[in-house]
Amino acid sequence: MVCIPKEEGGLGVINLQKQNEALLLKNQDKFFNKKDIPWMSLVWEKHYPNGKLPNHSKKGSYWWKDILKLLECYKSFSAVQIQNGQSCFFWMDKWNQQPMLSENPELYSFAKRRSISVCMMFNQQHLEDQFSLPLSTEAFEQLQLVQSFINHFPLTEQNDSWKSNWGNFSISKTYKFLIGRRHVHQVYKWL
Repeated sequence: MVCIPKEEGGLGVINLQKQNEALLLKNQDKFFNKKDIPWMSLVWEKHYPNGKLPNHSKKGSYWWKDILKLLECYKSFSAVQIQNGQSCFFWMDKWNQQPMLSENPELYSFAKRRSISVCMMFNQQHLEDQFSLPLSTEAFEQLQLVQSFINHFPLTEQNDSWKSNWGNFSISKTYKFLIGRRHVHQVYKWL
């Protein structure tokens, strides 16, 4: 009750753990949007060269590992607008209404590399080389749809643009998302 906002019946005391997470998520937003910041360039060059992307393996400084612990949280309230496809997983991230693995589950089950970026997938000479063959009939049909989609979806030279569900990243809105909303019954004083 202490950390619940006053308008919802609590005392409105800030939950420091959730506030810290919101601040760490701001760094993650800067990272995925490739802001022109020295630490961001250093982390991309040191830990994610050649099209690699952050996933469940936590490497780097304690600070960066703490940020990576919140990776799933960040992606749960964010979506990416693809430009060059370098900051987004082809299968798992929301870049085409919903993750591609949700739209093409049978094809995904044949994928050799499940942690491949959009950019790397689009740059394949022979898309079928990314899958264990032979494909099932349904997977083959999904492959044809994915191939057609890739052929009609041009990548650009600009960096991808990550946005939260509420638009540009906001620490206060992220904090509210992290603490969640609770429905509290109002207690009325009868006179």
